[in-house]
Amino acid sequence: MRSDLRVIKTKQALQKAMLDLLQTKNLESISITEICRVAKINRGTFYLHYGQIEDLFGEYFKEIMKDLSDAYEEPYKHVPKLNPRELNPATIRIFHHIEQYKNFYKIVFSKNVQMTYYYLLFDQISDLIKRDFNLNIGEDTNHDMVGAYQANAILGMVIKWYRNDFKQDAAELNQILVQILNVKLGGD
Repeated sequence: MRSDLRVIKTKQALQKAMLDLLQTKNLESISITEICRVAKINRGTFYLHYGQIEDLFGEYFKEIMKDLSDAYEEPYKHVPKLNPRELNPATIRIFHHIEQYKNFYKIVFSKNVQMTYYYLLFDQISDLIKRDFNLNIGEDTNHDMVGAYQANAILGMVIKWYRNDFKQDAAELNQILVQILNVKLGGD
């Protein structure tokens, strides 16, 4: 089924308006009227697509998380089992994803925004990482803790990148991640 270009453009305008408003306000304090004014559409058009603002945010967040999941899984498509020593930095797509959606991530990591968005992102990354574990770590290892540790490691790199105003390109961060994955901690 082909999507109607008008619907796509309307939803993009609503998403952009929401992102613009989220730079200064939290989601709960944004009104439908504000979003419609910024998007230059009428309320009826908004209600044609969404019941409330949370539906707009939920659809946008789901779209971003789907792309994040696809980006995270990209290196696994090229090898039967991922080995950090043989990982090709060019296959890592997670930083390209962040770069593509950096306006959203600027909001997530802003000091002006509630931690809710960070925790939603953290949970998504942690779940992606834990799916890997079933093949790569033993049953006696606490999967939740390892997932939390690794999710925060990735998010730590992204936050540092954000604080540097995304000056490095995604390919450079791919190289850095591969270097980090190959660091030996605590001896041989």
